Amino acid sequence: MNKALAMGLAIALTLAVAARADKQLIAQQSIEIKASPQAVWDLVKNFDALAKWHPSFQSDTIKSGRNNTKGEVRTLSLTSGESFDEQLLKFDDSKMFFRYRIVGDSPLPITHYVSTLGVKKGKGATTKVIWQGKFDNKPDSGKSDDEVVEMINQVYKTGLENLKQLIESGRT
Repeated sequence: MNKALAMGLAIALTLAVAARADKQLIAQQSIEIKASPQAVWDLVKNFDALAKWHPSFQSDTIKSGRNNTKGEVRTLSLTSGESFDEQLLKFDDSKMFFRYRIVGDSPLPITHYVSTLGVKKGKGATTKVIWQGKFDNKPDSGKSDDEVVEMINQVYKTGLENLKQLIESGRT
């Protein structure tokens, strides 16, 4: 392959990746919880504990790696019985956040999913939990971008509302 063709292909690939990143969809939900940031973080921080506070998941188990360690992979099982894997990309106990991605295929109508869950001091005696994800709509999902964003927002909202209820009722 000549140098000009190789350079052209490299530029085209770079532009394609940049275009995909610019078009990624974003879902975000947050909630204020009447509790200390540490109390909230203690419940959500374990990468293998999503099923303890999110009602859409029946289980989550470590598939490989160690809990809360970069590279760890968990298998999530939905209450519908379907399952998929997620990998921990970053965990920061002192800043109270972690970032992860879906590995391989999932039953969700999304691809290239990367999400962050963070906990920080809110107003007054509250804690703010923010859950955000960036992703693409699966080409064959049969859903519009808006429908997919709404679906992921609903997943976040359901989990955060249940988290608030568990903590504020003292059932943790």
